[in-house]
Amino acid sequence: MKRTASSRVGLCALALMMIFATSASATAPGPGSGRGTGSVFLPNPVAALQDQSLTDQKDADYAALQPAYRTVTLTDLDGSGYLRGKWANIRSETGAPAYSPDNSFLYNRHDDQFEQVMAYYWVTEAQKYIQSLGFGSTLRPINMESQDVRINQIGIDNSYSWDKHDVLRFGKGGVDDAEDAEVILHEYGHAMMDAQMTPFGYGTSVEAGSIGEGFGDYWAVTVSNILAPTPDPACVADWDAVSYTSKTPHCLRRVDTDLHYPADLNGSVHHDGQIWSRALWDIRAALGSQKADTVILEAQFAFAPDTTMPAAAQATVDAALRLYGQQAAKKVSTAFKARGILP
Repeated sequence: MKRTASSRVGLCALALMMIFATSASATAPGPGSGRGTGSVFLPNPVAALQDQSLTDQKDADYAALQPAYRTVTLTDLDGSGYLRGKWANIRSETGAPAYSPDNSFLYNRHDDQFEQVMAYYWVTEAQKYIQSLGFGSTLRPINMESQDVRINQIGIDNSYSWDKHDVLRFGKGGVDDAEDAEVILHEYGHAMMDAQMTPFGYGTSVEAGSIGEGFGDYWAVTVSNILAPTPDPACVADWDAVSYTSKTPHCLRRVDTDLHYPADLNGSVHHDGQIWSRALWDIRAALGSQKADTVILEAQFAFAPDTTMPAAAQATVDAALRLYGQQAAKKVSTAFKARGILP
């Protein structure tokens, strides 16, 4: 969940570039094709344009936002003409469902369909990145299915992943949530953890829920930084946050705060999650994005639904040791020690 309550209701560089090459250019698909074109934000206007003065303006598509739109290739479509595919399925929406007989989905933010395209694109690209790390081939799959998504299905400015129905739901109000790629990726992070905990689900304690929120924030920034790097990658959901923050830079949260375990715990999963996300961010700096993300994702298979931060940290160190050896494990341990999570 984005702000309130908890969210419970190594591939080589060349190969990675090949996997994401389809996102860099758009080619004209034919009827029934698995490929299409779409207009999206990469990852959002504030981050892409480095303009903290941008505001929602009631969903207006005003001039200052135009440079933020990018045309990308949509992959893995089912050929129906709707935004349904191998890794994402836009099930329902407040406006008409996006449809194109030639898979051309070029909308702007004033259209409800724009958020549908955003959700389809970013969920699909996130799953492709997971698979590029080896999950689903050399490693166990993670949420390797068509993820159901509902757009603007709740009349409040909030979003969540609902494990019981295996659906992501994005709200509206201020900047509508699915206009910001990092909100989409955060919620997809929750769905990933739930998939790794099947059949029990994840986050049955406050501390475990905090880890889930911290991971969701980390997942949002690591994926967006790979696909669309920006100058301040540690700021989460800069565009969505313009509607409820007054300080600049506008951030839902950050993954580089100086909070420590257990001294700075306050029982709020979103606040406490920043302790965990900072440790993950430091692991990324120490190992590089691909190794770090592989270790972090692999470790989550070993988390108990009610895990503590020290237990989850040790599982992450153990995963680093298995995957990359003692030097990598030491770097991971150092990151957790710096946050007070490991002694």
